[in-house]
Amino acid sequence: MVTLQENVAKFNNNLIVSHDGGQLSSDSGLVLVDELMDALQFTQLSEKVVKFKDNRKYWTHTNPKVLKQLILQIIAGYPTDSSANILRHDPVLQTLSPDEPLASQSSISRFFDRVTLDTISTLQGLNQSLIDKARLVRNDTNLIIDLDSTHSDTFGSQEQTAYNAHYGTNGYHPLVAFDGLTGDFLKAKLRSGNQYTSNGVKGFLEPLLEHYNQAIPTTDILVRGDSGFATPAIYDLCDTFKNHYVIRLKANRNLYRLAEEFVYYDNNHPWDEKEVYYHSVSYQANSWTKPRRVCIRSTREVDELLFNHAFIVTNFSENISAKRVFETYNKRGTMENYIKEAKNNFFFDKTDSPHFLENEARMMISLLAYNLVNFLRTICFDSKWKGLQVNTIRLRLFKIAGKLVRTARQLYLKLSSSHVYQAEFYHTFRRIQRIRQYI
Repeated sequence: MVTLQENVAKFNNNLIVSHDGGQLSSDSGLVLVDELMDALQFTQLSEKVVKFKDNRKYWTHTNPKVLKQLILQIIAGYPTDSSANILRHDPVLQTLSPDEPLASQSSISRFFDRVTLDTISTLQGLNQSLIDKARLVRNDTNLIIDLDSTHSDTFGSQEQTAYNAHYGTNGYHPLVAFDGLTGDFLKAKLRSGNQYTSNGVKGFLEPLLEHYNQAIPTTDILVRGDSGFATPAIYDLCDTFKNHYVIRLKANRNLYRLAEEFVYYDNNHPWDEKEVYYHSVSYQANSWTKPRRVCIRSTREVDELLFNHAFIVTNFSENISAKRVFETYNKRGTMENYIKEAKNNFFFDKTDSPHFLENEARMMISLLAYNLVNFLRTICFDSKWKGLQVNTIRLRLFKIAGKLVRTARQLYLKLSSSHVYQAEFYHTFRRIQRIRQYI
């Protein structure tokens, strides 16, 4: 794209700035993502798995290619559909879809019109297939399913938007699940804003447990959740699949009475020292089908008189100490970082469409974009790079100046000679190519 205006820099009158450089790209590092998508057979899977309501007789853009284009745009950091009007002319993005032109903003809008409920479920199926391939490459044998809910603001009269008292604003209330060990985004479900945290959690969790118990029967699975997920439906479901769970309980009068039975107040104890004690009891609430193990942490802060108590219900045996149970639960705090990254860097909470289904489809596309970068991070990076946030990854590996040179037989993508992270770029490139031997 050529600009008509040329700008003279004030700090150097001999320097003229204009956007008429020709076959140049600022996102040349996206070849790493496309190489990864090819290694994971993304295009073949999307063509096979994802379903749309497509009644077109003639078309220029196939649905899998538009899906891929949207994912690449999100990974590159472009949240709006209108970005496609310029990016469709990007020479590097054009090489990632050589057999058909890239879609414009209007074509992307029509793409979302073809979304149905079946599309949402098949997008989840595509995500599951990609995760299975990544777990195979990483040789993962353990899984921690961290359950949580979050908030997506809406602006206007979108379908099923509602006021959420907890967040104090209108919007949606998505249900999400991450792998607490790898950061993989396992699943997401968009819900109306007035849904309680645990609404629909059994139908959300059961397919995950069923899949992972069948796919890799030797996998050790743990389900973690905060007090919003303290529901017998989850306990019974985990017991049925013989998986473990660690879920925080809301304090009530009966639990506090049990905890106070373990507390010993000693007048000779130094009150300027903090006290923490761990206990374990068998407890059955009225809604439970049987007694369950409840772990108690009693804490008295410095110069305080009374103890505060926290409670966790679990089906871990007594061989696992109550302190260890609390330590295991506390590690779910990393999930908040996963949610923030999905929102801030992959636009997971973007709700541009007036229709609920279209917003859920956008959410699922952001989920796929998140996972592809997470696969790149967990499979192809050195240990010192595995903790990088996506903004840093974009800066170091994706936002690279490049020039596309065409000859009669070849395409040459010539990257900037002053790229600081050249060694890491090619190291990552070679690791991506080695993935094919595992799949």
